[in-house]
Amino acid sequence: MRRRLSALAVPLIVGFIVATALFMSRDRLVRPLFRHGAGDRRPPKPVTDGAILPAANITQYLDAILTSQPSTLPTLRCPALNSTTRYNVLKSKESFDPAIQYFFALNLRQNLPLLPRLIGSIVEAIRFLGPAQCALSIVEGNSPDGTADVLAALQPALEKMGVEYYFESSTIDPSKDDRVGRLAQLRNMALAPLSELKGKVTGNTTVIFLNDVSACSEDILELVHQKKALGADMTCAMDWTYAGEHPTFYDVWIGRTINGDSFFEIPPDGNWDSAWNLFWNADETRDRFFRQRPFQVFSCWNGAAAFTAQPILEGDIQFRAANESAGECRQGEPQLFCKDLWFKGYRKIAVVPSINLEYSVEKGERIKASKGYTSDLVSKQDSADDQIDWRLDPPDMVRCMPTWANQYWQSWNETLKP
Repeated sequence: MRRRLSALAVPLIVGFIVATALFMSRDRLVRPLFRHGAGDRRPPKPVTDGAILPAANITQYLDAILTSQPSTLPTLRCPALNSTTRYNVLKSKESFDPAIQYFFALNLRQNLPLLPRLIGSIVEAIRFLGPAQCALSIVEGNSPDGTADVLAALQPALEKMGVEYYFESSTIDPSKDDRVGRLAQLRNMALAPLSELKGKVTGNTTVIFLNDVSACSEDILELVHQKKALGADMTCAMDWTYAGEHPTFYDVWIGRTINGDSFFEIPPDGNWDSAWNLFWNADETRDRFFRQRPFQVFSCWNGAAAFTAQPILEGDIQFRAANESAGECRQGEPQLFCKDLWFKGYRKIAVVPSINLEYSVEKGERIKASKGYTSDLVSKQDSADDQIDWRLDPPDMVRCMPTWANQYWQSWNETLKP
């Protein structure tokens, strides 16, 4: 009798286990993947009304940024970090190391809906890396939506975490004349605290400069990880937009391949019909892109970049506008930044195509669904294949595109020649 009961019990137990597994799997697919991290806490003191937002609204955003509690605010669902050891090498080995190893910099304007995801991911990355080894610098400007109210209210919580936090509002408006020059000013303002942190920041400090993108903490950490693993001077993500039904690479005005050409071809009439045909004339780059392996470029930014602080600290490089009066091609400040890096000998610049970003919560979800989450992509790869055979000689000529209708080739170091 006992043997018969045992025989009956086995299929019942197996069935229960299978049903439970299916239920848990289903639950994981439909539930948002909220952030998890040690030290989650509410803001340490009551929040007051801001210039635009009432205290209750500010508190709602702070809770979404600083805690792992479910929020009614829309956000990109991101995987938790606590299941990976890939990024442990980025943590400081010395618990009392006074050096700032990671300097986060942002320029934000009217980005309130993005703050729970973008700043929340930065906070999660900082907690992972070690707050004492991190600094955060944000320059905000011209935000009628309350972005500044939330960013200012972050200070007590970040200081309690042990993070060096610098926040400033600016009246500089890039929509006015000299757009590139004004954007360069704002970027330099975000980097200015590096000089105040002398003695704490070193040539080994990594600057992580993020645009107003919908990014997961794993995107940020992968960017830094690849910079370290590749021995790169600078790494960039891939950023996308939806010009139509399908994702389109966004930062085509800035990005130049290692051959000096744009990432895709744009004819004089400015149409993006060839946007699907990335790296059409650079076979090795195209191959590495489709295999989702890092590839060397002349210039990039693509929504997020990690680069060495050394040339900034030495005063060799800052963001700038083109010297058009001397004949330099009019181009974006990130492209000029890369050009100056090359000129100063920092020539290992790479794009990491496993990191895919967009500029809104809703479309950020679509990009992750289309391109994949970073952790899913890298989990299927052998990191040995990531290594780049660095080319230390720049292309002789680089495509200049002051406008779509006016494109020509110019010496890579025009106006920088000794």
